[in-house]
Amino acid sequence: HRYSVILLNLYCPLCADALRDPVTIPCGDTYCLECIKIYWDQFDHMGVYSCPQCRATFTPRPVLRRNLPDVNHEPRRQLPELMPFPYMHRESYCDFCVGRRNKAVKSCLMCLAYYCETHVKPHYESSTFKRHKLVDETGHLDRKICPHHEKGLELFCRSDQMCICVLCTVREHRGHNIASAEEERIEKQKILVVTQSEVQYIIQERMKELQELKHNVDVLKSGAQRAQAESDKTFHEMLQAVERWKAEINQMIMANMQAAMGQADGYVERLEQEIMELQRRDAELRQILETEDNIHFLQVPAVLINPQFSFGEMSKTAIDMKEHLDDICKKELSKISKTVPSRADLQEPKTRADFLRYSCKMTFDPNTAYKELVMSDGNQKVTRKKTVHFYPDHPERFDGFSQVLCKEPLSGFRFYWEAEWTGEFSIGVAYRSISRKGKNSHSLLGYNDKSWSLLCSDSGYSAWHSKVDRDLPDAPRATRIGVYLDYAGNTVAFYAVKENMELIHKFKAQFSEPLYAGFGVGSSVTLCQLRQSHTPY
Repeated sequence: HRYSVILLNLYCPLCADALRDPVTIPCGDTYCLECIKIYWDQFDHMGVYSCPQCRATFTPRPVLRRNLPDVNHEPRRQLPELMPFPYMHRESYCDFCVGRRNKAVKSCLMCLAYYCETHVKPHYESSTFKRHKLVDETGHLDRKICPHHEKGLELFCRSDQMCICVLCTVREHRGHNIASAEEERIEKQKILVVTQSEVQYIIQERMKELQELKHNVDVLKSGAQRAQAESDKTFHEMLQAVERWKAEINQMIMANMQAAMGQADGYVERLEQEIMELQRRDAELRQILETEDNIHFLQVPAVLINPQFSFGEMSKTAIDMKEHLDDICKKELSKISKTVPSRADLQEPKTRADFLRYSCKMTFDPNTAYKELVMSDGNQKVTRKKTVHFYPDHPERFDGFSQVLCKEPLSGFRFYWEAEWTGEFSIGVAYRSISRKGKNSHSLLGYNDKSWSLLCSDSGYSAWHSKVDRDLPDAPRATRIGVYLDYAGNTVAFYAVKENMELIHKFKAQFSEPLYAGFGVGSSVTLCQLRQSHTPY
């Protein structure tokens, strides 16, 4: 009993280990925060929770808070971290060696002692120890002893989910569902094998996704590099062509200038000859001016220079070439830009054909499905059954409400999807960071700042966000609901899908994370297969 006082104060009855994040429940007993949480999770379907030690019952489930010291009345107690318990040692030594003790290789659950290779031999050779049970030395013999009766823990209470000794069945666990530790291990091992298979399958799937993603990234990089190299080559060739055109234009200008100069020199020579001729005839002209013969006067020739070449035409030719080049570039860029619509082109959709331009395929994520939901049709339909179905534990699973999310993350663009429903249901969007555990507002669609939802029933609709609801008494009724998400525009809207699209409600928000389509299932929900079409549904 050297450590009995320490064990009573600092060990958890459920895991028989040192208390980690200790919490005290209303009856006064103390457990590890994680241990009592896992223990109570098994009774969520009953709604009644009990203390594993004193059997006191509580309804509703008590709120668990870590034990904190009273800083106003007593100093913070330091746990003896520098004084480890015996069962925390990694190595144990023989209890029967004299002098230097040898390392233990076996421990006996009947003798409650450690044995080295020498002192364990009587257990194999003498019939006295025939009924004793030897196990490999693990350094935790105290954890294999009942803290109440100091007997070996050989049985397992399925009612309380804990290891017990034979004497525990007489009083504390009388009438409970008891099995041997070996039998319980076999059953638990079967479950763990299934879980391990699921984990290994998920790992393989994630590895495939990772390899595919890396391959796609490499293809994208190589494609971008090729496109950039081809673009650089094309524009380099275009620059070379422009330089050639420039040289040819300059050469033509110089050639025409030289031709024009030669032509001008010819005109100068001709003019000089004509001047000389005119001077010779000047005397005759004086006589003609004095004559009365009008016809002879009017036949005197006039000399003019009229060059045929114009440098303006050459400049205009260069300007025309530049404009043609600009037109070609604009035309080709226009073809490319048609594949990426601008924000001005993205008008608010009005007809169903407009909405179907943004249709996207959705699939339910089984890892998020509540335990009463059953998937079918390739995870396109979910139905609620009033029986619990086996799903492996997953941190993203809703365990308090009949809800499920889709796999596809939505961000950056516009998206549209439709769903048909029976029974009361909710439809909306949520961040991945929405809580999945417990029956509280943090994990219910529309009741927190991480989700937006439309609640639908035979009596009407109501819109929910951050615990604020708005009744929609005049909203149009339909068994098919369309959801239109404009992530960049920070809106999500719900429509009654009929011959004409009728708006039920629109949320304005400031989205900060990728969104996921979410559903609360009362009876059944089916994701509709959509095609981009201009024909009414």
